[in-house]
Amino acid sequence: MASLALRITPPSLLGRRGGRRAARVVERNLRVYRHTWLILLSGFFEPLFYLLSIGVGLGRLVGPVSLAGGRAVSYSAFVGPALLASSSMNGAVYETTMNVFDKLKWKKTYDAMLVTPLQPVDIALGEIAWALIRGQLYAIAFLAVMLSMGLVHSWWALAVLPASLATGFAFAGAGMAATTFMRSWQDFEWVQIVVLPLFLFSATFYPLGTYPRGLQLLVQATPLYQGVDLIRSLTLGDVHAALAWRALYLVVLGAAGVAVATRRLERLLLP
Repeated sequence: MASLALRITPPSLLGRRGGRRAARVVERNLRVYRHTWLILLSGFFEPLFYLLSIGVGLGRLVGPVSLAGGRAVSYSAFVGPALLASSSMNGAVYETTMNVFDKLKWKKTYDAMLVTPLQPVDIALGEIAWALIRGQLYAIAFLAVMLSMGLVHSWWALAVLPASLATGFAFAGAGMAATTFMRSWQDFEWVQIVVLPLFLFSATFYPLGTYPRGLQLLVQATPLYQGVDLIRSLTLGDVHAALAWRALYLVVLGAAGVAVATRRLERLLLP
């Protein structure tokens, strides 16, 4: 009977119901973080301190940075957008790895959720949506800091928030998919092994042209580089057709992560 009801239910109604169910997962996280809001606040300060210490402090020693087209910008204006992209990555990865693992393996939160009408896909979408909300809070605050410091050089910066959302979506989907394969807390060492090199070498602190050609190709294939170049180009007004491909790359990676995470949660949680 349930399968028959599912077949005769309009797809649009299923979509609305699924969206409402996923929103319940977001609501649950909001209620939890009302009592631990300092954790949310702390995630904003790490990239801000990097901007002040490296972008501003070291930037006085480095001087202007020459971009691919020959344009020169201050080191702070070069590093700032990359740190904004990194902030979106860090917020999404932290939320969909350690927090999801804790609910999945230790607190058994998702087992309790499945007693309700929620399905694994609702859990995956809800957790990823919450990770994106957290990442957007960081992005909005960081963009406000960049504006106050005069590091935004174009009205195209209005598109930075959607770009940071795409960056967060890519890492949230990939992070949650990876978490479903983890067996213990020791496995999170692999997360740092992946995230730290991405943060350091995705043209975050140095122009891509400073790397050897082989390393340039490797960097250009990474998701954080796509987000860094997308957001940096928007803040500097260097808009070109390749940015659409970068955004598509991030969205496809995030969608693939959602699909894998949903399939894995079904296998882990459903009898």
